[in-house]
Amino acid sequence: MNRTRVSLYYLASPLWGGGLALLVAPQFFIRLLFSNGQYPDVMLMALGMFMVSLAIIVTQIIRARVQQLYPTTLVVRLFILPCLLFFFVRTGDPLFLTLVAIVGLGVVFTGSSYLAEKR
Repeated sequence: MNRTRVSLYYLASPLWGGGLALLVAPQFFIRLLFSNGQYPDVMLMALGMFMVSLAIIVTQIIRARVQQLYPTTLVVRLFILPCLLFFFVRTGDPLFLTLVAIVGLGVVFTGSSYLAEKR
């Protein structure tokens, strides 16, 4: 499961980077993700806090090689994808399509690695 474990770095990296960016410069960062919506700083910063918290957990999964949780990282992201699509439909904000692309690419990396190593 080494390839799957390595693919989880792709999950951890945007969580760390995005979470810290939302904590430090929320409005600037969402503009980099093509957002055209107006969101209160405090809500974006709270999202950053949760992203960093998840990054810590994912980093520990990688570090400790907790293979039993690798499929869970896929299931969680498969839940996140339709939610992001729904948010896009509700708001029309391209930010959510950008996030779909980022999360979707991670699902492809981890999913293909997991399936290849499971065989």
